[in-house]
Amino acid sequence: MSTVSFTCVEAVEWCMQTARANHTSDSADDPTSVTPENVAVPESITSPRGKLVYLYLATHGGATETELCEGLEMKRITLYSVIGALRDDDLVGREGDLYVTA
Repeated sequence: MSTVSFTCVEAVEWCMQTARANHTSDSADDPTSVTPENVAVPESITSPRGKLVYLYLATHGGATETELCEGLEMKRITLYSVIGALRDDDLVGREGDLYVTA
């Protein structure tokens, strides 16, 4: 199994491209739809991984642990740490099995 190495900036760009690709034209007319262009990452998030997880959740409308791990190619133990910090700051919450932005 090969690993992919990329910088946080590259990861955020990839996340935004993925969200754009998944963004349908039907939702473009919806003023409540979230696109990478209208997501503001809170300044209180200083960790690059925290920003990446927050952006992923904001652009995907929430995600399970497995979706986050696979989508961001992040180890589960790392994800737990990042999610824990975001939850401590009341920036991320849970809705059933999904993590969502608060």
